[in-house]
Amino acid sequence: MSSAAGWQELRGGWRLLVACAVGVGLSAIALPFYTIGPLTRPIEADLGWSRADIQLAILFSSGLGALTAPITGWMIDRWGARIVAIPSIFGVSLGLFIASTAHTVEVFYAGYALSAILGAGTNPVLWSRVVSGNFEKARGAALGLALVGTALVALLLPSFIVALVEIGDWRLALRAAALLPIIIALPLVYLWLHPDPSRSAGGSGASNLYGSTVGEALRNFRFWVLALSILLGYLAISGTLTNLVPALIDRGIEAQAAAAFAGAIGITMIPGRVLVGFIVDRIWAPGVAMVVLLLPALACLVLRDATDPVVIIVTCALLGLAAGAELDLLAFLTARYFGLAHYSKIYALAYAALATGSATAPFLFASVYDRTGSYDASFMVAAVFFAVAALLMPLLGRYPDLGKIENNRAG
Repeated sequence: MSSAAGWQELRGGWRLLVACAVGVGLSAIALPFYTIGPLTRPIEADLGWSRADIQLAILFSSGLGALTAPITGWMIDRWGARIVAIPSIFGVSLGLFIASTAHTVEVFYAGYALSAILGAGTNPVLWSRVVSGNFEKARGAALGLALVGTALVALLLPSFIVALVEIGDWRLALRAAALLPIIIALPLVYLWLHPDPSRSAGGSGASNLYGSTVGEALRNFRFWVLALSILLGYLAISGTLTNLVPALIDRGIEAQAAAAFAGAIGITMIPGRVLVGFIVDRIWAPGVAMVVLLLPALACLVLRDATDPVVIIVTCALLGLAAGAELDLLAFLTARYFGLAHYSKIYALAYAALATGSATAPFLFASVYDRTGSYDASFMVAAVFFAVAALLMPLLGRYPDLGKIENNRAG
C-alpha cells in the first residue's frame, strides 16, 4: 500500500475503527467466550455441573452464531450495518443476564442461545464488512485495529470476572459482564458507526464493487481451503483458550495468577492483530498466516505439562498471536480472494466455519478432561490442528485480479 494514502485512510476513519473495535470486543461471540473460562470452576462448585456441561454453553452461543451468520450477512446487505448493530447490542446483554439467573443447565443454555440469536448483528460479520468496505489502501491494518477489541477483552475480562467472583459470586460477575455492551459499546456505536454509504453494503454504490457471487465463491476450491483452515485453527484456539484457566488452576496455580497468565494471550493478541494487519498489506497474506499458525502448534506441545511461570507466559503469548491474527486474516483473505460485491454473504459462510470451531471445541476439550482427568490429550490435538491449518494456507495461491475478472464477465 502507499504509506501516505494508508495513513490518511486510518486518520480519517479512526472513529469508525474505535466503534468497530468496541463493538466486536463486546459482541455475542467474544463476551460469552472470554467469560466462560474463569466462570467454569465457580459454577462447578456452586451448582455441581460438570465442566463439559458448563462449557457446552459455548455451543449454543458460537454454534448459533454460525447458523445466524448467513442471515446476518443478508441483513447487512439489505439494511446496512448501523440498523443491524444497535438493537443487537441489547440482545447480547439480555441473553447473558438470563444465563446469570440459571439454576438449571437448560436456563443457562437458553441465555447463551438468546445472546447469540438476539445479538447476531454484533458478530465479526458486521464489523469486518464495515471496515473492508471503508478502507482500501490500509485494509489489513484497519482490520487489525478494528478487531483488536477482542484482544482487549481477552486481556482484561478474565481478571475482571475473577475479581467479581471473589467479591460476590459467579452470578454477579456474569451480570456485570452483561452490562458492558450497553454501557460501553452502545454509545460509541450510536455516535461513530457511520459507514460511507457509497462503499458499504446497502449503499447506492454497492453495485460498482467487484467480486465473486456467492455461487462462484462456493465453486472455488479456495473458499473451502480457507474455511477448513479457519475451522481447524479455531477448534485449536477455542478449545485451548476456554480451558486454559481451569487447566492452570488444576496444577496448583492460584485463580488470580491463572487469570493473569491467560491475560498474556490478550497482550499478544493486540500486536498480533495490528502488526499482522500492517504486514499483510505488504506481504502475501497466506504465507504470513502459515507462520502465525505454526508458532502456537509448538506452544501447545509445551503447554501440556508446563508449570514454570516464564514458560507459561511465553506459550500463552504464542497462543495470543494466533488468536489475534486469525479473525482479521479471515476478513482480509475473503476480501482479497472474493472481493466486496457480495462480501457480507461470502464472509458469513466462511465465518460459520470459524464459529463452528469456536462452538464445539470448549465442550470437546472439557469432555476429554471429564473422561481422563487431564488436558494433555487436548493440547496435543490442538497442536495438530494448528499445524494442519497452517499448511493449508499456501494452497490459496496468488491473489486474483478481481477487476480483470469483472471486466471479462461484463465482456
